[in-house]
Amino acid sequence: MIAVALAALALAAPPRPHIVWKPIPYGAARRAQMAAYAERHYGIDSWILHPRAIVEHVTATDSFSSVWNTFAADAPDPELHELPGDCAHFVIDRDGTIYQLVPLDVMCRHTVGLNWVAIGIEHVGLSDAEVMHDAAQIRSSLALTAWLMWKYRIPLANVIGHNESITSPLHRELYAPWRCQTHGDWTHQDMVWYRARLAAVARADGLAPGPTFRPRPSGC
Repeated sequence: MIAVALAALALAAPPRPHIVWKPIPYGAARRAQMAAYAERHYGIDSWILHPRAIVEHVTATDSFSSVWNTFAADAPDPELHELPGDCAHFVIDRDGTIYQLVPLDVMCRHTVGLNWVAIGIEHVGLSDAEVMHDAAQIRSSLALTAWLMWKYRIPLANVIGHNESITSPLHRELYAPWRCQTHGDWTHQDMVWYRARLAAVARADGLAPGPTFRPRPSGC
């Protein structure tokens, strides 16, 4: 079924949404940090991303500027204390503006166990519910995600919320203390709502999104 979905995704091109390029510093030092991180956690000595999944996030902040400044700082993250610092490829502001912070062939640290394969999309807001009730933000989110699905032949089954990370078949974490690490944003229930709307947008754009995400037992 996934193979059929991937073939169908290649048949039509949804419109590329307007994206504002707002890059964070990501030079040679940060790329070396990312490669070292990928070696420790995934067994991959590389910072290069080959996208196979998309992870939706909520920033738990109320402004784009605060998110950009945090990601640009490249400081050890306050939760897990590793370098490189946290980042995501996109941030969608409350007015629906889509900002791209990092090239899509570069890994970003946004989801433990999935950074090696996943594009990260942050939504400025304090909760899933706040984002879900922001019409402009959700419209931009769905348009961006559908376009990325087409561009990288990512099926609906690989579009997940951060809270679903450890139940993804793509989840990989070599460092045992982190294998059950996840976050509370974009719960499975909220992503059921999101993926239903994403599937409708994809079909309207001429894509066949394929089967939806089915969580696997995590053992956590």
